[in-house]
Amino acid sequence: MDGTFLARVFAGGLIAMMFAAGAYAHHGWSWAEADQIELKGTIREISMAPPHPTLHVATETDGVWLVELGNPWRTEQSGFIEGAARIGDPIVALGNRSLDPEEKRMKAVRITVSGKVYDIYPERIRTN
Repeated sequence: MDGTFLARVFAGGLIAMMFAAGAYAHHGWSWAEADQIELKGTIREISMAPPHPTLHVATETDGVWLVELGNPWRTEQSGFIEGAARIGDPIVALGNRSLDPEEKRMKAVRITVSGKVYDIYPERIRTN
């Protein structure tokens, strides 16, 4: 085996490990509480970029939260596409907040923007 072959194997392994770590960080629900909360506020920032579209939502009492939506395909299937919301729009997000109480982050299962409902994870929605 020459040095070039070993370098390629090492580089390939390193890339695979980085991809796996990134995929783990962005998939699943293990980082979130089982109970769902409702977050009300105003949209301050919108990103439709992969791996998950996100919204920054300013609340009246608890500052700005990061609201993660589903992957781009799932989010689009809910009807929430680019242009469906604007900065300043009122929003209600239903979802699971981070296990870390210091982190203002949630994974939304449903969002309601200016009165229009988008069910991102309909199978996970739990309402009381």
